[in-house]
Amino acid sequence: MNSFAEIIATIKKYDRIIILRHQNPDPDALGSQAGLATTLRQAFPDKKVLIGGNDTEGLKWLSTAEEVTDADYQGALVIVTDTANQPRIDDQRFDDGDFLIKIDHHPNDDAYGDQLFVNTDASSCSEIIADLIDSSDELQLTKEVAYYLYAGIVGDTGRFLYPSTTQHTMEVGGKFIALGVDTAAINNKMNEITLQQAKLQGVLFDNLQIDASGAAYAVIDLDLMKKLGINQEQANSVVSTPGRLKEVCTWMEAVQKDDGTFRMHLRSQGPVINGLAKNHDGGGHPLASGATAKDRAEVEQMFEELKELVTEYNQKGE
Repeated sequence: MNSFAEIIATIKKYDRIIILRHQNPDPDALGSQAGLATTLRQAFPDKKVLIGGNDTEGLKWLSTAEEVTDADYQGALVIVTDTANQPRIDDQRFDDGDFLIKIDHHPNDDAYGDQLFVNTDASSCSEIIADLIDSSDELQLTKEVAYYLYAGIVGDTGRFLYPSTTQHTMEVGGKFIALGVDTAAINNKMNEITLQQAKLQGVLFDNLQIDASGAAYAVIDLDLMKKLGINQEQANSVVSTPGRLKEVCTWMEAVQKDDGTFRMHLRSQGPVINGLAKNHDGGGHPLASGATAKDRAEVEQMFEELKELVTEYNQKGE
């Protein structure tokens, strides 16, 4: 793994830098991407820094992408944030540049890039970007940069509720507050849902299947989304909802895509679930992962595997 100093030295060499993140971006993907882009623009105003990828409608208030042409990639430095593996990068031209850097906090199962910095102990990629800035004499943590990074950290820590939140995470957040970032406004914006999403939460509680072990799952199919007038992006936003139930410790949400397959969201308050995700074309953090199920039968199969995993965890008394 490379050091921050090595990464910054590489950044200094290039006049054009393209920053990418993963598909269907969450606040950490957008926050780390935009935070890094902003600090580089402020430190090196003569460099051309571009933000690539596709926008997420519900998160346009945080950051939007820019047009990146094929010509822009020629001779450029490409930096990918918050993306564990190459298929998930939200622009498959990522390898068309001159040099590729990976900055991430997921398990490093796909060690792509000419340089990489991966810290799985970090709460978020946004926290890593804050540390990168802190390590440098050229880069500065300004209020504008901190705005993006705070949103990213809040998103990946569940407003500092998840076990990934450390003393260092809180110290970094304190720096943002000291700079005058309106943390309350960001928290309120991220807590905001539409009426349709609120209705979906109610339906989800009604349809949630809870096993005696504490494993649970729910399916949000195309028919339900059409009935409620929501899209897949809005459906994905309720992934944390089952974790509010006392009876649930580990859960899956299956959101059907237009091609009939299911995007599987796995979350846990104890049992490690990224191994299960890897067995179904996915991966991620020990307590927060994603996977793909080709049909309803595979969804059911995954729930059986989840029940076994949770039961074994309970028997060990962990």
